[in-house]
Amino acid sequence: MDADGELLRCRAVMGSWRSRYEASGARAVALKIESLDFGNWILVFGATLMLSVLPIVILLSAFASVHVEDDIARHLGLSRQGTSIVEGLFKSNGVRFNVAVLLSLVLSFAGSVGVASSVQSLYERAFDRPHQAGIHSVLRCIAWALCTGALLIIDGAISRSLRDAPSGALVLGVVDFVGLVLFFGWTMHFLLAGCESWSSLWRPAVATSALWMGLGVFASFYFSSTIVSDSRLYGTIGVVFSLLTWFIAVGAVIALGAALGVPWERARSRVDRTR
Repeated sequence: MDADGELLRCRAVMGSWRSRYEASGARAVALKIESLDFGNWILVFGATLMLSVLPIVILLSAFASVHVEDDIARHLGLSRQGTSIVEGLFKSNGVRFNVAVLLSLVLSFAGSVGVASSVQSLYERAFDRPHQAGIHSVLRCIAWALCTGALLIIDGAISRSLRDAPSGALVLGVVDFVGLVLFFGWTMHFLLAGCESWSSLWRPAVATSALWMGLGVFASFYFSSTIVSDSRLYGTIGVVFSLLTWFIAVGAVIALGAALGVPWERARSRVDRTR
């Protein structure tokens, strides 16, 4: 009888914990991650980002004589040795505009639009919205890709000016966080064609921005040593492996930001309606 009673008590406790989990925010986040096809999406996103966005950035920076590797090193939080290795990866003897370069630019830009479309599809699933199709959706992705590229250039210029100022690191961190919240909020609103109100987007934007800042802290501890180690073991291709890992991590930040932020927003909305 004691054994049977203990078994019943264990089942009752397990049932209680299961009920709590089913009604918890953790369950809502887990379901949202599953609905986003998290693992497959971040791998495809990271590979697409590297194969399309990185080449077009390198080509345009070569024509404009801008050192793109400085911005990459800053986002990765690289040490001086890690920065030197990345600079070696981007060395160029000059680029002449020809048919091959034009084709590379066209394909890379098409890939960048594909990245925008991938982010759009992710947010559609996150907010349970129907998939948008047609020319307006394509034009929206093109506009997002162009605006994002322009914002990255502005971000690089602002960061270089603030880095050398007194209390530059603190000011830069605050500016980066506020800028990221505005950027991700605008991204969701724009790619979803305004179907979500601004008030429903700030929590997903804050969650994504916080994860992005966390990635920056993690990268400063992880990628410097990893790039140096991979460069010694595998040569130049080892640095490419490290960069691919970072691009996949960027995809994870975007997906997790949506998976955390959307249930958070909906939970707060339910609480507000019951008041």
